[in-house]
Amino acid sequence: MPNPPILTVAAVIRDAAGRVLLVRKRDSQTFIQPGGKREPGEDSLATLARELVEELGVHLRAGHAGRLGEFEEAAANEPGRRVRAEVYLVEIDGEPMAQAEIAELAWIDPAAPHQVRVAELSARHILPRLRAVPPSA
Repeated sequence: MPNPPILTVAAVIRDAAGRVLLVRKRDSQTFIQPGGKREPGEDSLATLARELVEELGVHLRAGHAGRLGEFEEAAANEPGRRVRAEVYLVEIDGEPMAQAEIAELAWIDPAAPHQVRVAELSARHILPRLRAVPPSA
């Protein structure tokens, strides 16, 4: 019986130029959306708020999170597994800095080609969906 997908919540953070923030965990060469797994009893936005503080030292701006969709793809950092992410387009307060398990940040143009190695979940699903959303959204 195959393993069920890993359930996560992910953030899409855009800067004023329309670039998207991706993160690379230690011991990985692949960049992913910031976010993570829910703790017991957390809803999606509580998970995102906690993960953004832990990983980037920033705060989710209240009232500025819109659901982009739910997407599934091969997991970037767990061979043989799939990940299913509930994805939100969010705004943040603070300047993102790599901390906790995050080794590096990259601001990328959502249109391919990308200057870093981007996880399939982002490259095939999240970034193409984002390109359909106007920058002011």
